[in-house]
Amino acid sequence: MSSVAVLTPESFAEHRSGLKDQEIPGCVPEDEAYIPTYLEAFPPLPEKGAPGEKAGEPASAWGSKIRPIKASVITQVFHVPLEERRYKDNSQFGEGEEAKVCLDIMQRTGAHIELSLAKDQGLSIMVTGKLDSVMKARKEIVARLQTQASATVAIPKEHHRFVIGKNGEKLQELELKTATKIAIPRPDDPSANIRITGTKEGIEKARHEILLISAEQDKRAVERLPLEKVFHPFIAGAHNRLVQELSQETGARISIPPPSLPKDEIVITGEKEAVALALNRIRAIYDDKKRKTTTISVEVKKSQHKYIIGPKGNTLQEILEATGVSVEMPPLDSGSETIILRGEPDKLGPALTQVYAKAKSVMVVEVTAPAWLHRFIIGKKGQNIGRITQQLPRVHIEFTDGEERISLEGPTEEVEQAQAQIQEIIKDLLVRMDYTEVIIDQRFHRHLIGKNGANINRIKEQYKVSVRIPQDSERSGLVRIEGDPKGVQLARRELIEMVQRMENERTKDLIVEQKFHRTIIGQKGEKIKEVRDKFPEVIINFPDPSQKSDIVQLRGPKNEVEKCAKFLQKIIADLIENSFSLSVPIFKQFHKNIIGKGGANIKKIREETNTKIDLPTENSNSEMIVITGKKSNCEAARDRILTIQRELANIKETEVTIPAKLHNSLIGSKGCLVRSIMEDCGGVHIHFPSEGSGSDKVTIRGPAGEVEKAKKQLLQLAEEKQVNNFTAELQAKPEYHKFLIGRGGANIRRVRDRTGARIIFPSPDDTEQELITIVGKEEAVRQAQKELESLVKNLDDVVEDSMEVDVRHHRHFVCRRGQVLRELAEEYGGVAVSFPRTGANSQRVTLKGAKDCVDAAKKRIQEIIEDLESQVSVEVAIPQRYHRAIMGPKGCRIQHITRENEVQIKFPERDDSAAGQEASPQENGDVSLDTEFVPRKCDIISISGRAEKCELAKAALLALVPITEDVEVSYELHRYIIGQKGSGIRKMMEEYEVNIWVPQPEKQLDVIKVTGLVANVERAKQGLLERVKELQAEQEDRALRSFKVTMSVDPKFHPKIIGRKGAVISQIRKDHDVSIQFPDKGDEQQDLIVISGYERNVEEARQAIQQLVAELQEMVSQDVHLDPRTHARIIGARGKAIRKLMEEFKVDIRFPQPGSDEPDKVTVTGLPETVDNAIDHLLNLEEEYMLSVTETETLAAYMKPPSRYSGGGGAGGLDDSSGGPAKGFVVRDAPWNAAGNKAPDMSSAEDFPTFGTGVAPKQTSAWGPKKF
Repeated sequence: MSSVAVLTPESFAEHRSGLKDQEIPGCVPEDEAYIPTYLEAFPPLPEKGAPGEKAGEPASAWGSKIRPIKASVITQVFHVPLEERRYKDNSQFGEGEEAKVCLDIMQRTGAHIELSLAKDQGLSIMVTGKLDSVMKARKEIVARLQTQASATVAIPKEHHRFVIGKNGEKLQELELKTATKIAIPRPDDPSANIRITGTKEGIEKARHEILLISAEQDKRAVERLPLEKVFHPFIAGAHNRLVQELSQETGARISIPPPSLPKDEIVITGEKEAVALALNRIRAIYDDKKRKTTTISVEVKKSQHKYIIGPKGNTLQEILEATGVSVEMPPLDSGSETIILRGEPDKLGPALTQVYAKAKSVMVVEVTAPAWLHRFIIGKKGQNIGRITQQLPRVHIEFTDGEERISLEGPTEEVEQAQAQIQEIIKDLLVRMDYTEVIIDQRFHRHLIGKNGANINRIKEQYKVSVRIPQDSERSGLVRIEGDPKGVQLARRELIEMVQRMENERTKDLIVEQKFHRTIIGQKGEKIKEVRDKFPEVIINFPDPSQKSDIVQLRGPKNEVEKCAKFLQKIIADLIENSFSLSVPIFKQFHKNIIGKGGANIKKIREETNTKIDLPTENSNSEMIVITGKKSNCEAARDRILTIQRELANIKETEVTIPAKLHNSLIGSKGCLVRSIMEDCGGVHIHFPSEGSGSDKVTIRGPAGEVEKAKKQLLQLAEEKQVNNFTAELQAKPEYHKFLIGRGGANIRRVRDRTGARIIFPSPDDTEQELITIVGKEEAVRQAQKELESLVKNLDDVVEDSMEVDVRHHRHFVCRRGQVLRELAEEYGGVAVSFPRTGANSQRVTLKGAKDCVDAAKKRIQEIIEDLESQVSVEVAIPQRYHRAIMGPKGCRIQHITRENEVQIKFPERDDSAAGQEASPQENGDVSLDTEFVPRKCDIISISGRAEKCELAKAALLALVPITEDVEVSYELHRYIIGQKGSGIRKMMEEYEVNIWVPQPEKQLDVIKVTGLVANVERAKQGLLERVKELQAEQEDRALRSFKVTMSVDPKFHPKIIGRKGAVISQIRKDHDVSIQFPDKGDEQQDLIVISGYERNVEEARQAIQQLVAELQEMVSQDVHLDPRTHARIIGARGKAIRKLMEEFKVDIRFPQPGSDEPDKVTVTGLPETVDNAIDHLLNLEEEYMLSVTETETLAAYMKPPSRYSGGGGAGGLDDSSGGPAKGFVVRDAPWNAAGNKAPDMSSAEDFPTFGTGVAPKQTSAWGPKKF
């Protein structure tokens, strides 16, 4: 860390005293009172070594062996005169603004800075560091510690850019070198003055450097030659070749303005001689051309000018190169058609010929053709017109929409050929093509088109015609038919017949509950397709699911519509009969038994009772099984499910008495012991009482058999802990742990059963991931340790094996960055499985690892292959708007379903048009029953896996569809439910994982909407109602707490009632749970105190204050006079002693303030008897402390503290009893001893300026120093 080193008298004295210890050659010992010369005591610094320095010259006392060393660290010293110092307050030197500035500069630049003050009050600054740091620091020091001056220097404007340099580098270098700020006027500023700001020295240096740069540039020349712009092409030459050759020959740079720029000034720059030479050559060309050239004007159509100019003006350059004639074209945006040719008379003719040739090289022709024929001329996908453009690529053909003309542009011969071909196509089309127009009411247009254009496409293909039906936005009924004349008439007749038939159609609305719509439509629309096939002339329209409409519209011939309506009503009646639903609560752990192996049980119940049975997902908290169908069938299915539960139900809860002192040891580190018991006993729950409760009761809950097993293990473990507790530790690689445990804990359970020892593996949070702990009796632990060590040793023996896997299954193992392979490696001790490269067409898979792990991994791979071969795909239709909610945050819900059910779930591509529709919340979570909609491609979710797993995953997906429920909550409570800045409502939404919508305040509604999963919504609803009860209770409590009492207390007692830092009043508030308010300073009634809270508490607080006031009224105050010299001892360090005394005697003691008229007066306040006792104690202390004070003063009279300086002005200001000044340090032949010189006066502030001001000792209080 850098610091400012300031030269002080003390450091100077240390430097001088350090010289005493150095032995100077030729000197006599110090004890002989040898007085050294001035040069011996203060040897001069060595001068720079000159080349001619003689080897025989005596070396100075500073040493002659100093050799120059090139180092990266340099030192620069410079002086700031007094008149240029920015901070001239001498009293603050070393600790004022200058020191702060230097510290800041050191931190920013990394350089080390030392300041010292000369006799002339100037500032000497020494900067040490790397060159770059020193230069930056020097610049900042000059800018911040030295007053700034400014000056201007005038140089030609064109030289400014050379002062700036490339990217401003030259200017930055100049500013750093001279420690100045240089301001150069902007290019658009006419001023040529450069302003320099800095010190006088820096300004002079910068001024000199700028003038040098300008002088160097004066050697270069710039010439601006104004010549008529019409002669510029002759100077530049064709393609600028002439001016380039001229620039190379002369070495000058020649800049000719482009034709588009209205400037006639040619700029020549370079060395003076080169510029002069180039200037003469250009002037000679100009004079020659002006004398020899003449002009002619010709009129050419404006549309042909672009052909004369050519691409990028190349044609004009070609004419100039070939003939030496300049062609002057009018601007393209002007209306002029006059072209001027300028050149020598004999060359104007050939140039004019070329101009006309270029103008006529391209022609434009228009061909008339009916607008409706244009697309037939172009052909399907541009086939007809493409043949012409391929044959004649330089012809451009343009069709104008709505106009009966075709434009052709290109070379004359090719345009004529294209025109003939297009006219032939038009003639042929007019012979074999016809069109007609029919007025058809716009309301029939979509029916003419048909679903996905089926009707109109059939007519087009059947009659080989084109039918153009206007868009709805055009609000037109004109339908145009184009094509073969016979086909046009037939298509027209069919369209008219269709319209007549539609006019005679009947529309009927059928009321069908929306929840049945999807069932009627069927999966992928199969069922409704059968209805439509049965009644092909009837159009059946279902409403959009988001509209929540029950109206199904039928349209078609009257008889067919009636038949179709009766058929649908029969289907609806059957659905209503089969839509009875009831819910059965079944313990969650028995759901898998009700499903059965591969879904056998649930499938059998469904088939035999003809019902639909839905189970909640495994990750759901719901225990309800929903049965849907006919009422009698549903009741039969319910009875069968309850029978299964009764046969299985054996849930038990028991309590075990274990001494509380053993609880922590039974729980184990981070719960490892109790967790191992719960896992071993089928997931029973073991609950220990909270620490410090003193209870010995431990609760075990779960299936009866598992509870007994857990109870037995827990008691056995407690007995082991009491009788014989032995622990051993074993090291094994973390990747071996899963294999040692085995699937479902099978391997480790065998070891436990054989040995009776408990084996604990580290949890993911433990720091020691390789440490396995074995607990139990010593013999059992030793045996288990031996078995585990044997297993670990086998795992360390690596073998390599292979197996055959069908190529079509390879992708399953290597997809998702090899996730399946990673899981295999984790589960089977880090076994490495290698599949052949893609495209290798090999079935050989290599496995490398421990033998047992390899065998187990091979078995697992075979199981996975069997699963893959038995996979099916199931589709579930869920509206797209729910997909994101089903996925969950970062897809966590879907990942859980896929992991739990071992399936793959694929969501469809998002349809933005569908996403834009308004999403209405569902009234329940079962989409398959209660929400009917027409499934689209974007609604279909695909599930792949085993058939029974797919069904479970499908049920899990449907259970994740969110619902919305209304909760009745009084409007007055809404703001309390929302909480401060929405914290309350946010907390509930996070806790229950739902979305809660509170209506706007201005609506004053008493309803709150809760949206989310079924289970979450139910929990949130209960939580919301509980919160409402709490708020209502709080309102009642708030009313009880609002009781207030006002009491009158003399204001002089208020400080005592409040106490020191509010201690007394805070205690009263705390003890009685009340609010106590004292009057403000400006209040009229200063004696009133207001107490608010519960009525009983307020009364108790009032009595407490009254009792306190009564005690204060009995108090008295007495003054006692104590010697001020004893006050500090009585008070003690930071008032500790006096506080102890006040607490002991129950009194208040006040000492006088510094500067008081009566410095010995001490006031004691309290009860009469305590005041007397306290005063007696204080007088005793005074007597005791005065003895030590008297002794100290007597001793001080015989002792004198040493003086630092010999004079009377020395530190401390005490008289020197030696009788004269000390001799000090004496030298001979000092400069001040020479004739005419006077010795320095050490007491003079001018000769010996002070470094910083002495700080006067602060007057301390008897209480000791202040604590900041």
